[in-house]
Amino acid sequence: MGREILSTTRKALLINLNEKFYGTIAEIGGGQEVARNFFQAGGASGTIAKSISAYDMAYSDALYCKGKKERYVSKNRLERMLDIEFAELISVLKEKRNENTCFFVFANTVVTINYKKDNEARGWLGVKFQLSPDSEPNEVLIHTSLLENDNLLQQYTLGILGINLIHACLYHYDNPTVFLNALMDNLSSDRLEITMINMNGPELNYVDNRLLSVQLVKNGMAKATMFDRYGNVYEPSDLLYKKNVLAFRGSFRPITYVGFDMLKTSYGIFKRDEDYDKENTIALCEITLNNLLEDGEFHERDFLERVDILNGMGQNVMISNFKEYYKLVSYLSQFKTKNLRIVIGMHTFLNVLDEKYYTNLKGGIIEAFGRLFVNNMKMYVYPAINTETNELINLQNISVPNEIKYLFLHLLENRKIIDIKNVKKEFISTYPHIVLQMIKNNEAGWEKMVPKYIEDAIKSKKLFGYND
Repeated sequence: MGREILSTTRKALLINLNEKFYGTIAEIGGGQEVARNFFQAGGASGTIAKSISAYDMAYSDALYCKGKKERYVSKNRLERMLDIEFAELISVLKEKRNENTCFFVFANTVVTINYKKDNEARGWLGVKFQLSPDSEPNEVLIHTSLLENDNLLQQYTLGILGINLIHACLYHYDNPTVFLNALMDNLSSDRLEITMINMNGPELNYVDNRLLSVQLVKNGMAKATMFDRYGNVYEPSDLLYKKNVLAFRGSFRPITYVGFDMLKTSYGIFKRDEDYDKENTIALCEITLNNLLEDGEFHERDFLERVDILNGMGQNVMISNFKEYYKLVSYLSQFKTKNLRIVIGMHTFLNVLDEKYYTNLKGGIIEAFGRLFVNNMKMYVYPAINTETNELINLQNISVPNEIKYLFLHLLENRKIIDIKNVKKEFISTYPHIVLQMIKNNEAGWEKMVPKYIEDAIKSKKLFGYND
């Protein structure tokens, strides 16, 4: 039997009538829509101890910043709001309320679309909440991108999302799958994206936030999600905004010597670029959802194995739902990336040149390449090997269909596509799917196809079906 989807008003009323929960609603930048929903539902005096909206930046700084410079719409500002409001709530009301009271704080800091409609509408929302009296609080943070083209509609959407978040924290904290789905109750993916979620606390320690974030992509609630090199979940713009980005797509199941060589040699090219800045450059390994699904099923353990290995190699990881490269480029470009480099193997590059993959576009391959090769983007192409002659297949000697010959030459002459040179020729044929099959079949020899760190990790953790 499916889950009953309650209306926003009914959810707010259900919370208002629950004598257990009592707290503060603090909202910045997107109206007081969450508080309004509680008041309109009736019985809000049983839920809301205080409602506050510090619209003036000076007031926001005085209340939550304490002299520290930071962005107003940021994770840091949200966490500060939650911490300060929760501490005040406990200080003022702990001795005055019923001993069975569980305190909570909802906060958001949001920028909605402006009059000119030329800004990015986005925001952070969070709840800090107790599930039993006088206990350590739990905390859930989410980031959302508001997609509607009207300020009032965005405020209305924000109000629904806020009620959904509070209701999920109080009633669905023990089931992450239901929790995620409940966030989109009475909403749709054309109104907003939820691009990050983080859950922690004494009752939420069982949650793996990496899996939760991938579920956002799988459920169509976000186009992509990111983890830094330490495995921490990040909102993509926090890692990518105005950065030089080097992106390498693969299945990484597992990453072999050839994958490692692709990363090393492509980064070496990027470092010689006149616009390279070590402190402002991020390399990431991107896995499309297509590479995470087997027979339509998402295998959580398999996914975590890949991420753990890539993190162990010091790599940032991005999970996306982009099948085509031009969609990946479009997504990364929205963060105003300064220079964008895509690393690609020769066999995959030949697919990129195949017109049959662009029949869904009115402009076909011309339109696709216009989206793919934007001004700041270049593609680094790793060679393949001719098994008969043992010679490298690169951009200088590949066979290109006559229909796109001059388009290809234009890209080559303008250095939009660049050969990766100085490659380790002996590694080129170590394809991940061959190594994976050897591991599963307990065949000897796969160890020579992966870096020592990967070998040790696979054996010690029995990854990818390994059995000694």
